[in-house]
This record gives sequence, structure tokens and C-alpha cells, in this order.
Amino acid sequence: MNTIAIDQAGLAAPPARKAMTSWQMWGMLLVIPYLLIFLIFVIYPVGYGLWLARHPESYERLFADPIFFRTVINTVIFVVVAVNVKMVIALGLSGFFLNTRWWIKILSMVFILPWAVPSIPTILSMRFMLNPEWGVLNALIFRLTGLDGPNWLNDPTLALSFSMLAHIWKSLPFWTLILLAGRMAIPAEQYEAASVDGATMMQKFRFITWPSMRSLFLTSTILSMIWTLGDFNSVYLLTGGGPADLTHVLATLGIRYLRLDQVDLSLASIVVALPLILPLVYFMMKRLSK
Repeated sequence: MNTIAIDQAGLAAPPARKAMTSWQMWGMLLVIPYLLIFLIFVIYPVGYGLWLARHPESYERLFADPIFFRTVINTVIFVVVAVNVKMVIALGLSGFFLNTRWWIKILSMVFILPWAVPSIPTILSMRFMLNPEWGVLNALIFRLTGLDGPNWLNDPTLALSFSMLAHIWKSLPFWTLILLAGRMAIPAEQYEAASVDGATMMQKFRFITWPSMRSLFLTSTILSMIWTLGDFNSVYLLTGGGPADLTHVLATLGIRYLRLDQVDLSLASIVVALPLILPLVYFMMKRLSK
């Protein structure tokens, strides 16, 4: 039992503070480099960017730019369409890859390649395929029909659609693996009991798969929306924001202003994206805390 020292006035003196152990010292030393990196490369750039974007005139000029409102619409369309289509397809493919046949296992290894390889060569190769003069797609159209194919990336609707397609194609394997892991955690006895009771595939999905996967699916969807809002490569590498800056999203709009030597507008365009990101982060953390 620790003894409490009594001073001359008869009052209990505070207990002596224990010295840090060697393990605690090593822990502090190992954490300090990460804290410095976080302060230098995260806190300082974010704080400096917010300080540069503090002027109200920057936001007035930003809101007066018609490209900005077109960009906001593109961003909403990109996130809503791409994320929902991607997650629904991933949910279906997770059930397909749950099959244990040997050829499905080989196909799963090929399926993971778009996510595993770097974004720059894969998306640039897609841009080459869509080239109106020597692209693979138009060459195939000419061979089959004798007609020249369209200029795919010269139409804003088609260009944005192909950007969403590139995003879905690139990130679909990752989310399929996440949902596949969730399916594998469901006890097989539940499906066996349902088969004995004569349940159909849709009934098994409705009463077994979806209740077990719902929380994982919703959490993955929210996280995918956060990542999609920051997806720079799918749009910039494929369309460059064109034609006529009509396919920009908020993740690429800042580059447009930097090219125009308007740094304040570039930072302001990043700040105005926070109302879209922060609620998603809040709901994400709220779900993870349950």
C-alpha cells in the first residue's frame, strides 16, 4: 500500500508522480514523427488554404462564374449516379463470386486487375480507345458499319457519362470484395435451412442476405460517396474538364482556376465543397460509433 506523506501542517501531500516507463518513452518517440508529418502536411496546408480563402470577394467571383454552378450539378450527378450504380452492381457481383467453381476463382483474379493497376495508364488507355480518329471503338464501328463513329468526348453528356463509367470500372472490384467479405460472414446454415423450407433465391436475399448486409452496404455507400467527391483522376485524365469546361467536378475545378492564375478562386472552390463532405463524414462516423 502506498503511504501518503504528511507535511508539517498536517495536510496530506499529493502523491508523487510516477516516472515514465521505457515503453512509454519509446511510444512518445515513435509518435512524434507522425505528429510532425500530420502538422506539416495536413494541418498547415489546410489552415493556410482556409486563410487564403477567407476573403468574401473570392466567393462572390466564384458564384458569378457560370462554370461553377455547372460543376456543382456535374458533381451531384456524378456522385448519385456513379455511387449507386457501382454499389448495386458490386452487391450483385459479390453473390456471383461467392460461388466456389474453379473458373469463377480465376475470373475473380482477372476482375480485380482494374483496381490493382495504377489509374493514370488505365484511364489514359480508355481515352485512347475513345479517340475519334484512331481509337479502338470508332475503328470497330467503321469496320462493322462503314460509318465514322462520333467524337465521344466532344459531347458534354457523353464525356461525363464515360467519366462515370471509368470511375465505376476502376473502383468496382474494391467494393465487390468488401461486400463479398460481408456475404462470407453469413452462416451457411441459414441458407441451408431456407432451402429445406423451399425458399427461392429472391426470398433468401430478402430475408437472409439483405438484413445481414444492410449495415455494411450503407456504410460502404457513404464511404464511397466521400471518396467519389474527391475523385480527381476519372474526370481530369479522361476529359480534362472539357469540352469547354463543361464536365468539371469540384475535385477538378480548382485546377481550372490555377491554370487561369486565380489561386483564391481555386481555394474557394475547395472550401465550398465542405458542406457536401462534412455531413457524409458525420454520418459515417456516427454509423461506425454504433
